Amino acid sequence: QVQVVESGGGLVQAGGSLRLSCVASGSIFSANVMGWYRQTPGKQRELVATFTSGGTTNYADSVKGRFTISRDNAKNTVYLQMNSLKPEDTAVYYCNYFHYGPGVRGPSVWGQGTQVTVSS
Repeated sequence: QVQVVESGGGLVQAGGSLRLSCVASGSIFSANVMGWYRQTPGKQRELVATFTSGGTTNYADSVKGRFTISRDNAKNTVYLQMNSLKPEDTAVYYCNYFHYGPGVRGPSVWGQGTQVTVSS
């Protein structure tokens, strides 16, 4: 089994920065995707950014140019550097992991979430 644990959330003023970290542990497949999603009350969880083990990144349009996802494969860790934060970025941020192969996608593993609050 795989577990992921997030850290790094908090309260920041608009225009500020935060860095989130997520460490995956357990039976990690070499071919995997790690990423960040966020959710606010009453809304569906939405993609923020993902990073495949092969080096491909994907960002939500709303965060392009402000957020940067990176990963350290040796440490099974993914980071989310969030700059120029806006009040609308306020949400619980969740780390996600899943492995994949030819025609196969493994189950999603979610962290417990970390709160990010941006004050205006």
